[in-house]
Amino acid sequence: MNIKAIGLISKSANGDILDVFFPVINFNGKKTEIDNLDNIESSKEIIELSWNQDNLDEPVNGVVSAYLKLHLLSYKFVKPNSINLDGLFSSLPNIAWTNQGPVSLDEIDEKLLESKNSSDNLYIRSLDKFPCLTDYIIPKNVRIADASRVRLGAYLSSGTTVMHEGFVNFNAGTLGKAMIEGRISAGVVIGDNSDLGGGCSTMGTLSGGNDIKISVGKNCLLGANSGIGIPLGDNCTVEAGLYITSGTKIQLHDTEGNPTIIKKGLELANSSDLVFLRNSINGMVIAKPNKKSIQLNTQLHTND
Repeated sequence: MNIKAIGLISKSANGDILDVFFPVINFNGKKTEIDNLDNIESSKEIIELSWNQDNLDEPVNGVVSAYLKLHLLSYKFVKPNSINLDGLFSSLPNIAWTNQGPVSLDEIDEKLLESKNSSDNLYIRSLDKFPCLTDYIIPKNVRIADASRVRLGAYLSSGTTVMHEGFVNFNAGTLGKAMIEGRISAGVVIGDNSDLGGGCSTMGTLSGGNDIKISVGKNCLLGANSGIGIPLGDNCTVEAGLYITSGTKIQLHDTEGNPTIIKKGLELANSSDLVFLRNSINGMVIAKPNKKSIQLNTQLHTND
């Protein structure tokens, strides 16, 4: 596997690398739309890299390495959880992301003073290690209502719609058309034709306490304000407001609606064709066969 990339480096006044924009990547024959920088005049430093599979399997070892791997994810050259991102956080500096580009935190106070004095309209969008996706890559056939809620490194497939309350972290995203009105945490992938309702959440692995990679299969629905700490198979529905963790006690019902056995959530990981809901009288969480299949509105997710 051969990977060749050309990037533009932004640096602080002290020479520290702030970010790297890679508009040119040839990933084993798959190319970005821009294939060279021959006609680009830039005051920034230009870097050329040549990688192979070994580089993808190695931990991140600096800002340049971090940004190339995040670009590979968002260009959809590699899928989430398929490359080594160990060391990513320690490699990325915390940056003031502004309408005039990245600014070192050591320099932002002076930049703000200059802005107020000259009325050049500097404003700070965030203080973070990660920039938003659309400052670097515009995914095709995708709608994003609030671009600040999708980080560089997100993997968004054609037909995906991310509404205002939707959030997509790095190394996470959608593997087909999807409606995202909830949170896709780092490492989480959502299958084709699935819908994450408003305010719902998927448990990630970054904060500790969960070693299981969470995913949502095809044709699934997470109701408003619901959440999952287990991976779902295909054709599953989680009732609005219900949060399922690996330790949640769940009573299974058969096709006739009769209770059968009680299992922990972890024992139902990756199961398909289930509806999860809570008995409003006794509070018991129930899983019963799903006899319906959701279908996203094609007019909402063509996104041409």
